[in-house]
Order: sequence, then C-alpha cells, then structure tokens
Amino acid sequence: MYAVLDIETTGGKYNEEGITEIAIYKFDGNEVVDQFISLINPEKEIQPFVVKLTGINNKMLKNAPKFFEVAKRIIEITEDCILVAHNAEFDYRILRLEFDRLGFDYQKKTICTVQLSQELIPDQESYSLGKLTKSLGIPISNRHRASGDAFATVKLFKKLLDKDIEKKIVSSFIHTEKGVNEYNFNQLMEHLPVTTGIYYMYNESGQIIYIGKSKNIKRRVRQHLTNTNSKSKKLQRQTTTVLYEETGSELVALLKENEEIKKHKPKFNRALKQTQFSYGLYITSDSNNYKNLSILKIKDAIPVTAFKSFKSGKHYLNKVANKYNLCLKLCHLEQSQTHCFNFQIDECYGACNQIEPIEVYNERVDRFIEKLSFKNKTFGLIDYGRTHDERSVILVKNGHYAGYGYIDLNYQISNIEILENIITPAQNFHEANHIIQSFIRTNKKIKLITFK
Repeated sequence: MYAVLDIETTGGKYNEEGITEIAIYKFDGNEVVDQFISLINPEKEIQPFVVKLTGINNKMLKNAPKFFEVAKRIIEITEDCILVAHNAEFDYRILRLEFDRLGFDYQKKTICTVQLSQELIPDQESYSLGKLTKSLGIPISNRHRASGDAFATVKLFKKLLDKDIEKKIVSSFIHTEKGVNEYNFNQLMEHLPVTTGIYYMYNESGQIIYIGKSKNIKRRVRQHLTNTNSKSKKLQRQTTTVLYEETGSELVALLKENEEIKKHKPKFNRALKQTQFSYGLYITSDSNNYKNLSILKIKDAIPVTAFKSFKSGKHYLNKVANKYNLCLKLCHLEQSQTHCFNFQIDECYGACNQIEPIEVYNERVDRFIEKLSFKNKTFGLIDYGRTHDERSVILVKNGHYAGYGYIDLNYQISNIEILENIITPAQNFHEANHIIQSFIRTNKKIKLITFK
C-alpha cells in the first residue's frame, strides 16, 4: 500500500518551514482507496514568492486546523504505507519536521517519483512534475496546490508501476509466510480484485513461481489454491505471496502474460515458456502460379498469422475463403481432384480449374493478406482501461508490437511521439503479433488508430 502525498509550505530557512497544505492519497497500486486533503495553519508568515506560486495566503489559513489537530489522521492514513512523492526527500523531511515539533518520531519508507522516472523513463527533457506529466499525457489541474500535484503524482506513479517490468518496486516490499494454511489463504485472497489482469505467485524466497492472466483474478487464484490436481498442490505448498496487476484490457493481459513468462521463466509455467501457437497460415504458389493458403505446423518459417490449434486455423481459413470467394482446393480445405464444392455454388470462380485469371484470383488473396498483415504498418489499438474513465492503448510500430499504456478516456491521441512516451516498451517476442492478430479476429469492437 502506498501513501502518495504533496505538501505546500511557507518557504523560508531550511528546517524552519511550516506546512500550509497537505494532500495524501492512499493508493493500492491500482486505485485510490482513501484520501486526506487539508489546509494547515502554519502559525507563521508565508513567503511572498510562495503566495504568488500557490495562491495560498495567511488570510486563507486563519481558520485552518493546526498541524497537531490533523496529525492523528495523517498517521492513520499512512499506516503500513510506503510514502510516495515527487521529490520525496523534501516532502518526507517537512513531514518529519512537523512531527518532531510534536515530539513524535515519524519514520516511513519512501519512493521518489523523480528518481524513479529518471530510471524508468530516461532522456526526458525535464523531470519537473508539470513537464513530465505533460510529456506522458497526464492531465493536471490545480498546479502547485497539494491536491492537484498529489493526484498527478498518483497517475504518474501508476504509469511508473506499469513501466517497472523488472518488478523492482513491489519486490522490495514482499512479506512472506510459510505455505498456504487457512489463515494465510484468507490473507492472500482478501486483497485480490475480481477484474481483468495478470497475477504473480511468489515463494518464500521472493521468486516468481507462476504467472497467469484472467478476466477475474480473484476467482482464478482461488482455483489454483483450492484445486486438487498435482500442479495446484505444489503451488499451494510453495506460494507465500500473490501480487497482481490490473490491466482492464484482456489484450494487455495476454501480451503482458506472454512477455513476463518469457522474461521470468517461472517453474510452473512450462507451457508458455516456449510458444502458445503451434499452427500458422502460410502462403505459397502452385505450379500454375495461383497463390495457395495452408494451415501448417509452425517450424522455422514465420507464418502470416498463427493459431493455437489446427482446428481453429482451419475454421478461420474457411471463413476467409467464403468472404473473399477463394477456392477451397487452393486453400487446402478440400482434396478434390477436379473443382471444389464452392465452384458448384458459384462462390469460387474457377481457380481450381484454371478458369479464373491468375492475376484476378491472386489479387483477392493479396487483398486479404494486406488486411491481415502488420508489415510496415503503424497503429494503435484502444481497449478497455482499468477504470471507467481510462482506456488502454497498444502500439504497433512498423509492423511490430512496441508496447502498451493507458490514457484518460477523453484524451485524443494524434501524436505518435506522445504515445511512445506513454507506453511501456515491450520486448518484441514473435508471439506478440500473433496474440494481437488473434484478439482482433475475435473482438470486432476494438478501436484502431492509424499513424502515417
């Protein structure tokens, strides 16, 4: 759990400042679960340049609570939390200073989003909150007020968690207990959401032993921890911590699952360590120069698209043949010695008998391949986000999957440079394009944005 905060002060000499406003958002890594926002009477004058910057003056603070009046609430909302702030050293120092004046030793672990941004988003022109959020497409209101800056920091931190593909942030704070007993089972399950995303199962050494995706994370993890098959029993004995990442989009979950398994190689994910696609669609030319389509076992050659089974590939090719009036024989869906069945019902124009001109038939095959293939294409795919006011975006650049990110519902993507800042870059495993193609085939409502 994180407490994302921002503090406005009076300014003045080092360690003599007072708090004028504080905002704290309790953040579970996915959403804000609690918040505290308040003006504070610092009982001292505010420096003129601070008044000009924040708009907060002494008259506004005359009837505001003093720090000792809100100290208990601050302790409560930050309990068992890691403090997160943009330039955390400053905010944490000021907060400790105020507690020191009350004779209370306030100590917390901290995360600085400036340092984290420099590590995870290198080569930015500036790491100031205003410029950094602008470059990442994060809207910010009430700039230089605690609530506006703190909420912008929440959104920035959320993107940084997405970009932390090595899981350095969360791995530092894993709490472990031995095995899954009844008590630990309830602890593991209580924080899990019923939403779409991926989940990580850790052993007591902090190693990831299983990664999965689900439209209902809580239900799927419960199955792992209650099923009686051999694999589930091993997971039950070894799992001490379950972490998760909501994606909103099933496509993002599929892509992240594939990439994370390839990267971490969890010992209970043997099936996806290699490939999840066994069959591919291939294009060749026969002795008459007609283009043929086939569903074949994937070996060395890269297919146009791929499928998890021969049956699903054949089903798709049948639909394509009907849509584009392709010859069933030349699609290797029939073994006829003469013409195909579709020729009899006027849905094939005679390529199987060399009646249809080669160039006419091949043009329809090329049209289908062009629509299906990602070659040299750059586009974004907009899908569900993690909240009702958010959308996910997948970037395919020059025919290859480049990464994913999140945008506000009303944010209009028109600039690929901004989109590249927003996304979490991905390793281009060859399965990624197949995952995207497969998802597009079965999800017609997904929105596509093309870039030149």
